[in-house]
Amino acid sequence: MIGEILKKISNPADLKELSLAQLEQIAKEIRSFLLETVAHTGGHLAPNLGVVELTLALHTVFNTPEDQLIWDVGHQSYVHKLLTGRLDKFETLRQYQGLSGFPKPEESIYDSFATGHSTTSISAGLGMAKARDLMGKDYKVISIIGDGSMTGGMAFEALNHLGHLQTDMIVVLNDNEMSISKNVGALSRYLNRLRMNPRLRRLKYDVQDLIQKIPRVGRATVRYLEKMEDLLTYMLIPGMFFEELGISYLGPINGHDISELMMAMRNAIIRKGPVMIHVLTTKGKGYELAEQNPSKFHGTGPFQLDNGQKIGNSSLSYTDIFGATLVELAQLDQRIVAITAAMTDGTGLVEFSKKFPERFFDVGIAEEHAVTMAAGLAKQGIRPVVAIYSTFFQRAYDQILHDICLQKLPVVLMLDRAGIVGSDGPTHHGVFDLSFLRHIPNLTVMSPKDENEFRDMIYTALHHNLPIAIRYPRRDGLSDAKRKFNLVPLGQAEVLREGQQVALFAVGTMVQTALEAAVKLQKMAINCTVVNARFIKPLDQKLILELAQKHQYLITIEENVIAGGFGSAVAEFLAEQEITGVSLKILGLPDFFITQGPTELLLAQAGLDADGISHTVRELMLPLVGVGVR
Repeated sequence: MIGEILKKISNPADLKELSLAQLEQIAKEIRSFLLETVAHTGGHLAPNLGVVELTLALHTVFNTPEDQLIWDVGHQSYVHKLLTGRLDKFETLRQYQGLSGFPKPEESIYDSFATGHSTTSISAGLGMAKARDLMGKDYKVISIIGDGSMTGGMAFEALNHLGHLQTDMIVVLNDNEMSISKNVGALSRYLNRLRMNPRLRRLKYDVQDLIQKIPRVGRATVRYLEKMEDLLTYMLIPGMFFEELGISYLGPINGHDISELMMAMRNAIIRKGPVMIHVLTTKGKGYELAEQNPSKFHGTGPFQLDNGQKIGNSSLSYTDIFGATLVELAQLDQRIVAITAAMTDGTGLVEFSKKFPERFFDVGIAEEHAVTMAAGLAKQGIRPVVAIYSTFFQRAYDQILHDICLQKLPVVLMLDRAGIVGSDGPTHHGVFDLSFLRHIPNLTVMSPKDENEFRDMIYTALHHNLPIAIRYPRRDGLSDAKRKFNLVPLGQAEVLREGQQVALFAVGTMVQTALEAAVKLQKMAINCTVVNARFIKPLDQKLILELAQKHQYLITIEENVIAGGFGSAVAEFLAEQEITGVSLKILGLPDFFITQGPTELLLAQAGLDADGISHTVRELMLPLVGVGVR
């Protein structure tokens, strides 16, 4: 149910007419509405419950959309969407053709910049602020970044440059001491000291007031008092790290006190140069289950409000199977270590971190560092396994190429969430990894057809002295994983079904789909050979040549973009061998960013379901056997 005040808000200008009491009431209404809606649709609940008052204050003080708000990562922008004319569409959140779960400029003029990956907001904000200055305009630029994102190097690159340029810009540090996984690193400890000493936040202003109240005195005394202020500041004042970068620091501020937030923002507006407002919030605020377990409710599917239990299939996912398998193998080999980038829970490594705390490293949102650290570990005889979502591995391309593969170091790269990931949409679909990995020398790339083969691939990767990447989907397994491990022959594909005329070479998730298509086609008197490719690199060249001689059509099928993927590799090989007498058809994802929506629907639209594959085969075979098309 939409609250009485909330339903009257058509745009942020309406907030400026509300009293403080009304703003506090609308905060309660927003939390209630968020809980009801996200429990039904799924989404990023805990981050948004934590920024209700912060978002209200931002839109009340600043004049959006003229003033530019840039939300880092963007998964905490739900309240922003509610206040900017999208209340009536909010039940379509993360649904097909509905509202995006992240800021999307095509969706609203209030979404200043598209964000889905972390640590980008300060860089984007600085660029927008400099553009403002170059064009002689005077709007405000405000980047909102979480303390979890402050574990990423890009944020510090931007802060360093911002302090150097002294551009008028506001950075709001939303500090909830909790990203997706528990924050790590020296900065996290530094921010924690600020949280533990909230009374110190007023000390600087007390010192300044004291000096200003002293009657006119000699110049030397003034200089002495100023030096004393600086000394006290260095010793006691929070935020000196940022002050030393040339960024004025305000805080820590209670992120659930609208009045205090608005006062700090108005203070920031009148200052020259860059300003950081340090805001303390509680992730999951107002929903006890989310406050107690913010990781569980960071990103969630539909759930029951009364107990927080998820609605839907409870089968083990590939992520779960990876975590359990790595624990099993680590018990047998003390050299095995696990590394992730602020995704301990998301990559299934919670149990590993508990059983082997000395062999587990969460490096924060620092994918580049994670990969090169793994290279260093491998160089000294350790067997590192790096588990990161496919879409975030994109950030570490150079480190994979230069630091691991150039030196042929035995690092295992686990690419979770490969392929279509459904409601998270284009910023999170892992559909480019085959293309950016397969051309790197010395790297073996494989993808399992099911969870049993997945376990065998992890086992195999740790038994070879090679850089190996394994990509796997955000889905549940098909059956119970077996206990026994078997080595998978490197570079060897697997024929699952014998046929004539058409050979289907399928990768990973597409293997089961290809088998289903083959069953459909058999009913039409078309018998297909079905191959589980297993390896994207190296290709099973012997099998490709053999089947090219026996079949008129080879069809490659992959849940990856067509450009540069598995099908491209097969095409390059056939061209190099000057193979004639066989036609190649490549099935994969098209050359545009895939929207959000149910995975099955998105795959069907790309022709990557059983019906789509059988339709393609029937069209190819029509001149030969006269089979009708659907």
